[in-house]
Amino acid sequence: MRMRILFVVSVLLAAGTVLAQAYRWVDDDGIVHYSDRPEEGAERVFLPSDSRVTRRVAPTPVATAATRTTDEQATEPAAFKYESLTVASPAAEETLWNIAGILNVSLALQPELQAGHQVRVYFDGNPQVVTSTSFQIEEVWRGVHNLQAEVVDANGKLMIRSAPNRFYVQQTTIN
Repeated sequence: MRMRILFVVSVLLAAGTVLAQAYRWVDDDGIVHYSDRPEEGAERVFLPSDSRVTRRVAPTPVATAATRTTDEQATEPAAFKYESLTVASPAAEETLWNIAGILNVSLALQPELQAGHQVRVYFDGNPQVVTSTSFQIEEVWRGVHNLQAEVVDANGKLMIRSAPNRFYVQQTTIN
């Protein structure tokens, strides 16, 4: 019992040291990351040592060789971003009846598909490139199927990906 208490106290004391330094950065995809180790282009975030402290301290950038000047940042154009991509049809968990092997697919993309960008669809894990957000997939037979879509730019960089969509196809049996 005494060892447990000693262990818990030492962990709590060490936690204050571990949480003393934190770094924040945004990657090329616009995702914010936090770490206890500095990354290139990261800014240091000062964490309060006492959770009751209410004042905020502005983060200071970590100096790196790749740090850009303010003029370089001002001339760089803002990267284009899609807001949303969803599989509108077939709906998630929908059961389709007697489709004769032809699946009509409709994607909802905001804003609309940009010039040079492509839609890649994964039907049951098999990728195929389509030319618009409404299309047909042939040879879709009864069973459980999965559909997911993504938009890639001219260089093949992933711009946005939909959530996976599971649906079912049923066929009426004639006796």
